Amino acid sequence: MKKTVLAFTSLVALAGLVRGGEAPVSWQTAGAILARIKAPVFPARDFAVTDYGAAAGGTQDCTAALAKAIAACSAAGGGRVVVPAGVFLTGAIHLKSNVNLFVSEGATLLFKTDPAAYLPVVFTRWEGTECMNYSPFIYAYEQENIAVTGGGTLDGQASDDNWWAWAKRDESRRSPALPDSNALVASGDKNVPVDQRIYGNGHFLRPNFFQPYRCRNVLIEGVHIRRSPMWEINPVLCTNVIVRNLDISTHGPNNDGCDPEASRDVLIEGCTFDTGDDCIAIKSGRNDDGRRVGVAAENLIVRKCTMKDGHGGVVIGSEIAGGCRNVFVEDCVMDSPNLERMLRFKSNARRGGVMENIFARNITVGRVAEAIITVDFLYEEGANGDHKPVLRNVQVENVTGKSCPRIFYIASFAGATVDGIRLAHCNFSGVESTELIEHAGHIELDDVTIEPKVRPGSLSSRAAGTL
Repeated sequence: MKKTVLAFTSLVALAGLVRGGEAPVSWQTAGAILARIKAPVFPARDFAVTDYGAAAGGTQDCTAALAKAIAACSAAGGGRVVVPAGVFLTGAIHLKSNVNLFVSEGATLLFKTDPAAYLPVVFTRWEGTECMNYSPFIYAYEQENIAVTGGGTLDGQASDDNWWAWAKRDESRRSPALPDSNALVASGDKNVPVDQRIYGNGHFLRPNFFQPYRCRNVLIEGVHIRRSPMWEINPVLCTNVIVRNLDISTHGPNNDGCDPEASRDVLIEGCTFDTGDDCIAIKSGRNDDGRRVGVAAENLIVRKCTMKDGHGGVVIGSEIAGGCRNVFVEDCVMDSPNLERMLRFKSNARRGGVMENIFARNITVGRVAEAIITVDFLYEEGANGDHKPVLRNVQVENVTGKSCPRIFYIASFAGATVDGIRLAHCNFSGVESTELIEHAGHIELDDVTIEPKVRPGSLSSRAAGTL
C-alpha cells in the first residue's frame, strides 16, 4: 500500500463535507439520488406529424405541422408526436407538457440554417447569463413530463458557412459574436432586467440545440445529434433529468455535448460524446447574474459513457457562480489524442463558485492531451475579481491511464481554495512531465502508481555488470 500526501491543510474532511449534522456525502448518496430520478411516462397515444401536414424530402418547411401535432398531443393529455422515417425540414420546435417527440429510426429532423426560423426570441440563458435570444432548436419553458426519444437523427446543419462563422475569430481574436457576448455579460453584472436584454435578429449569439428551461421530468434518449450551432443538451434550472444513450458527434466551436446548468437530480448514462468542446460541462450561471439566480447544480450522476474528442471528459465550470455539489462519475471510457483532460475544474475570481463533493471511480483513460485532473482558476480573468473560487473534496478511485503529459495541472492563486483531493488505487503509465501544482492544499495519493514514459535510472545505481 503506497500513500503519499503532497501537501497538507486541515480544511476539509476527506470522507465528505458535513454541515449541520448532515451525513457525509459518499457513493451511498449516489444511490439515493438514483432512486429519485424517474423517466416520465406518456399515454399510449400517437400523433404522426404527417397527419398535420408534414412531408418528407427535406425541402418543405414542416415547422407549423410539428407545432400542430405537439399542440394536439398536449391538448389530448399527452402521448407521442411521431416523426416517421424520412427527412423533415424544420425551424424551432417548442415542446409542451406530457409530449414525447419520437424521432423514429431512419428519420431525420433537419434544422434550418436561417436565423429567422428561431424567432421570436425566447427567455433563455446564453453561456450562463439570462437574456431574450433566438430560440434553441428544441425548447421548452416551465413544462413537465417532456421527452425527445427514438433512434433517429437531429441534424443542425451548422457549418463554417452559417452558425459556426459567428464564433470564428479574426487575426485580432475578435469574432462577430464578441461584442454581443461582452454586452450581455455587462448587462448581467449591472442587473439590467432580463426582458431588456434582447438579442436575436441582428445579433450573433448562437442558439443551443436542446434546452428545457425550468422544466421537471425531462428525458432525451436514443437519438443521434449532429452539427450543432453550439451547446447540444442544456437543461437549465430543471429537476429530474435523464440523458441516455445519445450519440453526439459535432465538432464546431463551443460544441459542448451536455451542459446541465443549475439543475438537480440529473442522470447522464450510456452516451457517446465526440465534440468540439467539453463532452460534459456542469454549470450554474456566470458572474453576478449567476449569483442573482443563485441556484447550484447538484446531484448529478454520469455513468457508462464514452468520451472521445473534447476539451474535457467531465468538466465543472467555467460559468459556475451558483456552485456545484454532489457529482458522481463512474464506469466511463475516455480516450483520444484530442481529448484534453479527464476531470476539469475551471473558474476565476469573477465567476467564483463553490465546487464540492466530486466523486469518480472505475474510469479507463487512454490518451489525454493535458492532464488527468486539471484545475484552472486562472481561466480568462483569473485572479482579477472579488469572488474567489473554491474546490474541495474530490475523490478519485480505480482510474487507469495509459498516456498523458501529467496527472495534475493545478493553476490557482492566493485566496482561492483547492483542497481535499484524493486519488486511490490508480495506475498511470506513459506520464511525460512533472506535475504542475500551484496554491493547493491537501492532495493525497493512496496506492497510486505513476510510471514515466521514459524511466530514469538512479544516480546512485551501479552500472550493470560492476561490483
